[in-house]
Order: sequence, then C-alpha cells, then structure tokens
Amino acid sequence: MRHEALASVTLDQLAERHFVEIARLVEAHTGIRLPPSKRTMVEGRLRRRVRALGLRDLEDYGEAIFSRGLLGAEFVHVVDCVTTNKTDFFREPQQFDLLRQRLLQGLAARAARVGAPIKFWSAAASIGAEAYTMAMVAADALGLDGPPFTILGTDISTSVIAAARLAIYPSAMAEPIPESCRKRYLMFARDAAREEFRIAPELRGLVNFAQLNLMDERYERDEIFDVVFCRNVLIYFAKEAQTAVIERLLSHLRVGGYLMLGHSETMTARDPERLRQIAPSVFEKVR
Repeated sequence: MRHEALASVTLDQLAERHFVEIARLVEAHTGIRLPPSKRTMVEGRLRRRVRALGLRDLEDYGEAIFSRGLLGAEFVHVVDCVTTNKTDFFREPQQFDLLRQRLLQGLAARAARVGAPIKFWSAAASIGAEAYTMAMVAADALGLDGPPFTILGTDISTSVIAAARLAIYPSAMAEPIPESCRKRYLMFARDAAREEFRIAPELRGLVNFAQLNLMDERYERDEIFDVVFCRNVLIYFAKEAQTAVIERLLSHLRVGGYLMLGHSETMTARDPERLRQIAPSVFEKVR
C-alpha cells in the first residue's frame, strides 16, 4: 500500500516536455522565466486547474492542453497560476515618502499650469495594493477636493485585476497602512469574524484597472503619465525583455515625470541620456 501511495504522488507531475513547453510559452507571452528550479512551484499551482477541470492528474492536464486542444482556452489560467502576485500596502515605503514629501507639490503645480490631472500608473498592479497606496498618499497630501489626480492599475492576470476592482482585503494587510489612512480610507467589516476590509468608495473612484501585458510590442493606451510604478516584476524577466519593457514604459512617461522601480531593479534602468536617478530606484525622465 505504501509503495502504491508513493507511486501515485510521483505520477502527479508534469511530463518534462510539457513543463518545458509551458515555460517557453509563458516566457514568450509574459517575459517571466520559469527555470527548472520553479517546476515544483508550477506543478503545485497547476494542480488547482487539474481539480477545476476534473482531470486525473498533471500528466493528464499536460496531455489535455497540448494534445487535446485545450491550450487556447486554458492559457489565461496558466498565466494566472504561475504569475507571482506578492504585494502589500506601502511596500518599499521610502518611495511613497519621497512622493509625499518632495514630488507631489511640484506635480500638482505643473498639473495646475497645464489644466490636467496628475496621472499615476501602477504597471504591475497585482490585486491593487500599490495603486490604492498611491491614492491614499495623494489624497492625504493634496486632499480629495484638491488638485485632481487619476490612477491606472494594470496587470497581465485577469483574476488579480478582478480582485483589485473589488478592493476587499484580509484585515492583516492593513498593518502597514498608517493609522490616519486606516481611519479615513478603510471600511472594516462589521462582523469581526470576517476579518476583512474594503477601500472606501471615494478612493476606489479615483483608481481604474485594466488588463495589460508588459511584453506586448506596444501598449494599446494613449495616456502619458506623470509617475509610473513598475516594481518587483522586471527581476523575473530576461535582460532583453527588461530593456524592451523599460523603453515602452518611458514612451508613456512625460519628460519631467518619474519612474519607480523595485530596489533590486535599479540596474535595469541604465539610460543616462534620458534618466536621472534622484533616489534609490527612482528616476526622473530628462529627455
């Protein structure tokens, strides 16, 4: 009996050829690399899809998508499963301090001169914590009735975009949020047993979400932004893909605007002719 149980566990794996093909398709479509060291993680996450589709095991799943015509309908779920969506409110808080203390007043003054709102973009928004953090910081610094601003959050994953629009989070995620912001912008469930909160409607109304793949050759949006956050996603891309994504992001950032990267991604923005570093992982577009 014990040998049979071990055999069943061993069989519940992707065939090597199926893992290699999934990794190739995911990198081509999203830029995210899935080396062999990620195989166990990928298999663990795809088991959810095995159960959802009523398939026998991962080997059957691989056969279904590559030999039985399921790939077209299933690929969006593959991307959702393998995409890492680690996110927190006020993550890497030094950048939000910089935004509040040094950048927002200048952005507001410029917006008033040109008669336009300040435009923020969270380019790897995940479930929306970064975009709503931007909204809290801007609302606190400028006032909800002060200089107008808008925030766009985009992500490749349709499931996290749906979660971001809903804006409901477990109570534990409120911990990094300053107390003043908690009181003003969070609505906690009346039933404490639910252990969740929702972003207040006046803040939700300032943030829009849309699906966008950073690996697309061009982004089907015509906005030019004042501040672009693209943090902790480029580290998963190959060097050539990093360079291409930075180039596309800059095409949507105005001269004098700011690009915010993750602290481990500073070297991806080596373009001294167009970018001036003003703080760790923060760059001003100068031309």
